[in-house]
Amino acid sequence: MELKDHNQGRLRDQISKVVTVVIILVLCHFSFYLGGLFCSMKYEFVTKEIAKSIESSEMTLSSSVQVEFVSFPQCSAKLQDYTPCTDPKRWKKYGKQRLTFMERHCPPAFDRKECLVPPPDGYKEPIRWPKSKNECWYRNVPYEWINKQKSNQHWLRKEGEKFYFPGGGTMFPDGVGAYVNLMQNLIPGMKDGTIRTAIDTGCGVASWGGDLLDRGILTVSLAPRDNHEAQVQFALERGIPAILGILSTHRLPFPSSSFDMAHCSRCLIPWTEFGGVYLIEVHRILRPGGFWVLSGPPINYEKQWRGWDTTIEEQKTNYEKLQELLTSMCFKLYNKKDDIAVWQKSSNQSCYKQLDTPNNYPPICDDSIEPDSGWYTPLRPCVNVPDQKYKKSSLQLITKWPKRLHVTPKRVASDGAFKQDDNKWKIRVNYYKKLLPVIGTDKIRNVMDMNTVYGGLAAALVEDPLWVMNVVSSYAPNTLPVVFDRGLIGTFHDWCEAFSTYPRTYDLLHVDGLFTTESHRCDMKYVLLEMDRILRPKGYAIIRESSNFVEAIATIAKGMKWDCFKEATEYNIETEKVLICRKKLWYSQQSA
Repeated sequence: MELKDHNQGRLRDQISKVVTVVIILVLCHFSFYLGGLFCSMKYEFVTKEIAKSIESSEMTLSSSVQVEFVSFPQCSAKLQDYTPCTDPKRWKKYGKQRLTFMERHCPPAFDRKECLVPPPDGYKEPIRWPKSKNECWYRNVPYEWINKQKSNQHWLRKEGEKFYFPGGGTMFPDGVGAYVNLMQNLIPGMKDGTIRTAIDTGCGVASWGGDLLDRGILTVSLAPRDNHEAQVQFALERGIPAILGILSTHRLPFPSSSFDMAHCSRCLIPWTEFGGVYLIEVHRILRPGGFWVLSGPPINYEKQWRGWDTTIEEQKTNYEKLQELLTSMCFKLYNKKDDIAVWQKSSNQSCYKQLDTPNNYPPICDDSIEPDSGWYTPLRPCVNVPDQKYKKSSLQLITKWPKRLHVTPKRVASDGAFKQDDNKWKIRVNYYKKLLPVIGTDKIRNVMDMNTVYGGLAAALVEDPLWVMNVVSSYAPNTLPVVFDRGLIGTFHDWCEAFSTYPRTYDLLHVDGLFTTESHRCDMKYVLLEMDRILRPKGYAIIRESSNFVEAIATIAKGMKWDCFKEATEYNIETEKVLICRKKLWYSQQSA
C-alpha cells in the first residue's frame, strides 16, 4: 500500500514538471513573437523618423534660409567696452582662488545682449600703422590707470588728445629696444629666422611684442581684463596682436608645441605655486627646443632684492625652487645676463624617460590626457612628452622663416591637401583685393580669419602691412598646430560664444562657410552681433557662404547698420557667394 502511494506521488511530480516545462516553452515562444513584433515596429518607426529627418534636411539645404528684418537697438553707453565672457560686473559670482573670476565665464542664453555696442564719446578712426605702434587717440581707449600708476616706468604718457608709447616697462628702463637687443645676444636664434612665434604672458601695453614685429617675430600678447585697465585694448589699438586670457585653472587656447618662445617680464605669475601647473602649461605650448625667457623676481636677486620688498634669503630660495622645477620638466638653463634668464625646453627623449619614475614630480601625462586640447581644458599637474612622430617640428629642425611658411608641416594630414589649400588662397586673395582694394593698404591692419583650416588667407597676405589671428573652431578638426608650424598665430574658439577681445579691435573679419557648418549649433544672429562688437567702425567683413545663407546674413547685417553688396566667387559658382560688408561709424545717443 505504501509502495503504491509512493509510485502515484512520483507520477504526479513528473506530470507537474512536464506541464511546467510546456508552459515555459509556450511563454518563451510568445514573448519572442511579441519582442520580434515590437522590434520590427520600432525599426520601422526609427526608419521613418530618419527618412523624415533626411527629407527635412534636404528641403532645408535646397531652399534659402529666411529671416525677418530687425533693426537692432544700441546698447547702453556703459557697455562701450563690453567683453561678454570676461565681464567685471559678473566677477562676484566666481571664486577668487587663483583668480578664477578672471577666466572665461560667458553669460547664459537668457542674458545675451541683442544690441549694438557703441563707441566711446569722441571716438575717431584709429591712427594707421606703423604710426599707431607709437601713438593712439585717447578717446578711443579713454583709460588713465596705467598712465597714472606706471608713469615712472614710461609704459605710456598722455599728451593732449593722444597716448604715446615710449617703449618703457618695469624691467626695461632703458627702453624696450635695448631690452630686446640684450635678449637677442642671449638667444642668437632671434636674429636668423629660427624663432618666429612668441607669447608674452602679462604683456602690459605690448611694447615687447611691438618691438619684435620689426625683427620678424610674431607675438601673441596675453593679459587678463584686470586693474591695469585695457592692456589688450591698448595693444590692439596700436596694431599689435593680443588676446584676453589668464593662467588660472584652465589651459590656454593653444595646441601643444605651438610657440618658439615664451616671455614673462615681471608678470607676477606665481610659477612655483599650485604644483607648478603654470610652468607646466608653458612647457605644453612651447615647441621642443623652444625658449622660456624670464626677467624680474627672482632673476638677479643678488642685486635687485632690495627693490622687491623682500629679503635676499627669500629670493634665493625662490630662485632655487624655480630652477629645480624647471629641471624636473626637462628645461635647461640656456643663458643668463643681468636681469634676463633663458631656459630651453629639451627635445631629447632620454630626459623625459628619466622623468618616468614612480616618485617623480611632475609625473609624465598618461595617454588619456590629450596634449592639444586647449578649450576649457583643466590644467593638469603632469608633463606632456613631445611626440617623436613630429620630432622634425622641433625648433632645431623646423625650416627657418620665411621659407617655413610654404613648407608642408609634419603635423599636416596630407601634403597634397596642404599644397592645394596654399594655392587656392593665393587665387582667392587676389580676387578679394579686386573686390576690396583697401586690402594691402594702411587701412587694414588687424585681421581675423574666423574659421581657418591651415592659415591659407594669412599666408597669402603675409607681404601686406597686416597680421592675421587665425581661429580654428573647437568643434572642427584640429589644424591649429599646422598654423603655428607655418610661423603664423591663432587660437581655438567656439563661435557660439563671444571672442576673448575688446570691442572695436579688428579692421577686417573673414568668414568661409562658418554659418553653413555651425548654424545647427550657433544662432546666426548672435554670431553676427559678435562680429559687429569686435569690428572697428568703418571696418570690413568678407563673408564667403553658401547661397542659401547669403540673403539672411545680408538682412541681419542691414539691421546692424552695415552696408553690404553681393558678388560671385572667383570661379562664379552658383552655390556659393561672397558678401562684402562695411560697418558704419555712429555714436551713442547717451552719455557714458
